[in-house]
Amino acid sequence: MRSYTAIVERCQDTGFYVGFIPGFQGAHTQAETLDELNQNLREVLEMLLEDGEPIMEAEFIGTQNVVVA
Repeated sequence: MRSYTAIVERCQDTGFYVGFIPGFQGAHTQAETLDELNQNLREVLEMLLEDGEPIMEAEFIGTQNVVVA
């Protein structure tokens, strides 16, 4: 079993949730609910992993808050 960190945003135009796996090319999707987004991301990952373990383009480190005056 493998675990990946997804970044989730909400599109202001459609209200849909958009999720992607940083550094994993092609690992992105959208959905109307967070539960649906999680299911869609699992399906995308399963499909992409059929070709073998990916070579990650980047390593996800984390997030930072940036304050601008």
